[in-house]
Amino acid sequence: MYAIVRSGGRQEKVAVGDTVVMDRQSAQPGSKISLPALLVVENGKITHDAATLSATTVTAEVVSHDRGPKIKIQHYRNKTGYKRRLGHRQELTTVRVTDIKVGK
Repeated sequence: MYAIVRSGGRQEKVAVGDTVVMDRQSAQPGSKISLPALLVVENGKITHDAATLSATTVTAEVVSHDRGPKIKIQHYRNKTGYKRRLGHRQELTTVRVTDIKVGK
């Protein structure tokens, strides 16, 4: 059994016991969060009905908060003398999926 869940602006395929890295969540490490399911596959049966998915719960436990790798950004415009260097590190959260319950 697995589910496709929405995490931030992305979609992740998760099963019970999987560890997923997603955008920063406001929950503290050790607490549980609920993720919205977009699709559930159970024993080869695909569930994509909106009423069933609204009752479906995907529960995950927050493992840690981290920062991603540094991304270097350079802007340059030819013949104008314009140069700019930026850096960015994304705030990330690691979660472990503990339960998937399909609503009826």
